[in-house]
Amino acid sequence: MSDQQFFHEGALVAVLTAQPIDRFLDYKAPCGGCMAGAFVEVPLGPRKVIGVVWGAGKGGFDLKKARSIIRVLDVAPMRGELQGFLKRAAAYTMTPLSLMLRLATRAPGLGDSPMMRKVYRLGAGEPDRVTDARRRVIKALGDYGGLAFTLGELAEVAGVTSSVIKGLVKQGVVVEENSPRDLPYPPLEPDFSSVDLTPDQADVVAVMRSDVASGTYGTSLLKGVTGSGKTEVYLEAVAECLKQGRQALVLLPEIALTAEFLKRVEARFGAKPGEWHSGVTMTERRRLWKMAGEGAVQLVVGARSALFLPFRDLGLVVVDEEHDTSYKQEEGVLYNARDMVVLRASLCSAQVVLASATPSLETWANAEAGKYKRLELTARYGAAVMPELRAIDLRNENIPMGRWISPTLRDAVAARVAQGEQAMLFINRRGYAPTTVCRACGHQIGCDHCDARMVEHRLQKRLMCHQDGETKPMPEVCPSCEVAGKLAAVGPGVERLAEEVAALFPEARVAVLSSDLFGSARALKEQIEKIAAGGCDIIIGTQMVAKGHNFPLLTLVGVVDADLGLQGSDMRAAERTFQLMRQVSGRAGRVEKKGLALLQTTQPDHPVIRAILSGDEESFWQAEAREREAAGVPPYGRMAGIILSCEDAAVVFDLAADMARRDGPLRAISAQVFGPAPAPISRVRGRHRVRLLIKADKGVALQGAIKAWVAQFRVPNSVRVAIDIDPQSFL
Repeated sequence: MSDQQFFHEGALVAVLTAQPIDRFLDYKAPCGGCMAGAFVEVPLGPRKVIGVVWGAGKGGFDLKKARSIIRVLDVAPMRGELQGFLKRAAAYTMTPLSLMLRLATRAPGLGDSPMMRKVYRLGAGEPDRVTDARRRVIKALGDYGGLAFTLGELAEVAGVTSSVIKGLVKQGVVVEENSPRDLPYPPLEPDFSSVDLTPDQADVVAVMRSDVASGTYGTSLLKGVTGSGKTEVYLEAVAECLKQGRQALVLLPEIALTAEFLKRVEARFGAKPGEWHSGVTMTERRRLWKMAGEGAVQLVVGARSALFLPFRDLGLVVVDEEHDTSYKQEEGVLYNARDMVVLRASLCSAQVVLASATPSLETWANAEAGKYKRLELTARYGAAVMPELRAIDLRNENIPMGRWISPTLRDAVAARVAQGEQAMLFINRRGYAPTTVCRACGHQIGCDHCDARMVEHRLQKRLMCHQDGETKPMPEVCPSCEVAGKLAAVGPGVERLAEEVAALFPEARVAVLSSDLFGSARALKEQIEKIAAGGCDIIIGTQMVAKGHNFPLLTLVGVVDADLGLQGSDMRAAERTFQLMRQVSGRAGRVEKKGLALLQTTQPDHPVIRAILSGDEESFWQAEAREREAAGVPPYGRMAGIILSCEDAAVVFDLAADMARRDGPLRAISAQVFGPAPAPISRVRGRHRVRLLIKADKGVALQGAIKAWVAQFRVPNSVRVAIDIDPQSFL
């Protein structure tokens, strides 16, 4: 499609909507005509929906019956580059194009006139009486630092009805305003401030600046040990991008990382960038979406979905902690943002920087093969040095029943706290305990709608299913044998570890970092800032603490169960365990005092544990690569997961078995089908799940073969089929 193509009034145009209709719909161009790529409002049955003019209409029917586009929206048209990206991404992930468009139009109120919208802010008044509902509204507005909410958004965040908010408006506690016109973001100054770079950093920056200035596509792996200053380096690439008059995007794996990062950006460029993630209000998201299309925001910092913003001239994309599994979307449209970034950059002549201390094997292999440029930072910034790593052999420790902190780790924590330093205890399990068992009959409490065991969250006094979010109160009696007083928590979670720490260190200030313990992203950010300022002695955290946080006083990291990730048959288990242990260990000693990381393990001689302790990362990656290559699995082969689900187990198993038998189109490209087999968690939200796994050589036309294979079968309406190209999870 040409960006300049124009359709005069009455011309037949093809419109793609984000509705579940996997085809273009023909409409007549409205009064005044429309551009190709224009965002429009069209009639669809009795409704009005948003769509994009994709090109000329196909026709082939009585044109008198063609309906007209209602109006063209006052937003920048979708560029041909973004249309091409959505088409290529849809083809690669085997996703209907309409669903890809939905990802690219996730901005509320696009079709509204600004005067149609009211927004709500915290006012100066005092309520005549304080109720719990009113308190929640005031707290929600305060937590978001004065940002404006729509009425529905504020009601949802605060958990109240709109009448509660309207009542506070009458008293001046909340101010109702007309939504302001969406304004450009303050300009960023590339030379606002400068940083002192080490010789290694300066060399890498010179290469990056040259790449960005070239105006061509290229991908670089920025591999630097934890604390080596990767952020400072790629911000210099951002500065060069701004000098070229192009836009930049930085993807972060965790919302909690944005607060500290935004401060660093503001200090470097003199103004805040655009922010895009679920913790941003709808009003701000709509503004950012529009400004991205107009080129009125120079830098966007966001989660994986920011990849689909309608940038006018994208020149640089940075994927920070590129190895992180959160970049893979596991529901709805199944895509890996890291891979889609590379695709989009190749279509708009942008540079990509994949930054990580522990890159994914896919990225490492692409760098080894010369597809990606490899840039390295081998030492920590300034006076900081890498932490010492040691194993604690749990076979030689005398740990009391029901406890998980070894005497060696306990003594190390006590010593650091006594010196005024911080210690972190890491366990990759949320809640209080992963399993609740009846000691009378052995029953394990599971979810009513899944085959997953429910996790006890003692602080909330509830059991929770981490698969579908189902919760229920902690029972007093066993639901199986109905005996009271026999339910026991089995295994530790982060809450149980906090309970043990409180008993061992009653005078210590303890902070628990787990995503489910905070009501909002901003509350989590505030806690992280408090910890960084020295507001606690012992940090207890789950996986989120491994993602790029900088705690200056932290000098000791204790991993409670280093063996946890090595269990199971996931082909990436060794890689993920290695990455997680190295990342969490890297939180220690990031300033002047040398850090220490202690890994509690019952397998100190396991190859992965030995690799972690030795620090010989290249040997680990080479060994892992050899194993994957010998097995013909990614990144040296191709895989696709097929997940069938249905409320009727017999129906879904019969269909899966038939698909496995009639695999001709797959055998034609020498692909193999494994299964069917029940998914490891075989029932989720009341639906039985069956998996098939396809394995093929690298370079084969896998998507086309899968499409021909699936087309053979008449799938009942009760069965859902999800196709996951390059699966990351096998649950």
